[in-house]
Amino acid sequence: MNAPRITAPVTGAVGRFFAGAGLLLRGLGLYVRSPGLMLLGVIPALITAVLFGLAFFALIYFVDDWTAAVTPFADDWSATARRLTRVIAGLALLGLAGMVGVLGFTAVTLVVGDPFYEKISERVEQRCGGTPDAVEVPFWASLRRSTADSLRLLAISVPIGIALFAAGFIPVLGQTVVPVVGATIGGWLLATELVGAPFYRRGKGLAQRRAALKADRPTALGFGVAVFLCFLIPLGAVLIMPAAVAGAALLARRSLGQPTVLSRGGQRSVEPS
Repeated sequence: MNAPRITAPVTGAVGRFFAGAGLLLRGLGLYVRSPGLMLLGVIPALITAVLFGLAFFALIYFVDDWTAAVTPFADDWSATARRLTRVIAGLALLGLAGMVGVLGFTAVTLVVGDPFYEKISERVEQRCGGTPDAVEVPFWASLRRSTADSLRLLAISVPIGIALFAAGFIPVLGQTVVPVVGATIGGWLLATELVGAPFYRRGKGLAQRRAALKADRPTALGFGVAVFLCFLIPLGAVLIMPAAVAGAALLARRSLGQPTVLSRGGQRSVEPS
């Protein structure tokens, strides 16, 4: 009989950050193990991506009008200063749309594809030994609660996004530090949103999953930022969404102190939290 191989725990904030990003890679592994299930998860993401893509292209098309509307103070400046200010405003506006758009895309896709993503999340948990203390949650009750939580997270992201938009006008910092801060905040909100299903399966709400993720913030950030950056790539959100749901199930287990167990060629590899 093959004995379980225990993986050494990851220590240090940087190590835990990259371990969190690695959870997304492990989610991608399900494309090999369950290709049919994962491809079904692409369908709702594709539907939502078309709608959000059209909105984003409309924003790009009218970006000159929008930047002029938010920078009326530059109307009387010299042509060079006015053009530079509005280029910076355009970049900041697209950055705001990117952060809010990624979170909005995730919220809508999780609602549209709830049966598919619930199945993916459950499959991951089954392969990790099942869900301890699972509770039966009626579909409509779960849908209402997840929708309400997603709307609350989006409501948080909008004022943060506006503040980052304003900070984007600061020379140098607005084009270097602000995008990093935006990706970090967006990643945190994204991780909080994606782990909803595993926590609901245990009868835990938004406040409880926030507290659990805060206990190992570097891991949650590593996962969330990796997903956030992938979602910014054209078609990345469509292809990565099922893997993000799978990785979120692993993240939820780690944050709750429950080991993940993967089958590897007849052996079982146990990775403690």
